[in-house]
Amino acid sequence: MEITDAVTRLSALAHEGRLAVFRMLVQTGPDGIAAGEIARRLGVPPSSLSANLTVLSHAGLIAARREGRSIVYTAGYDEMTRLLGYLLDDCCGGSPEICRPLAEKFAQAACCAHDTASA
Repeated sequence: MEITDAVTRLSALAHEGRLAVFRMLVQTGPDGIAAGEIARRLGVPPSSLSANLTVLSHAGLIAARREGRSIVYTAGYDEMTRLLGYLLDDCCGGSPEICRPLAEKFAQAACCAHDTASA
């Protein structure tokens, strides 16, 4: 990943509303969630949500698809993984104890993903 791509993605997430949307989409899973439901759950006006979804989409962090009259949004897990990988490429600097808590967090997330896939 190029630094400009990382900055674009991090900038998109550096907003309370956009981060809330992205986290909701990550938690929702690959089936996604309709825009109206996102607005309802987060208690935000559709115009604010639309602006936030546009920024996240342009950053490559989310995708949209039409289902009937609804637009369903999903997290861009591949791009999220690439961004996290970019941030961790040089982690630890030869001191693995620095990244141990982070590695444990990733192990928990991997466990959850495995449990979801097998259900």
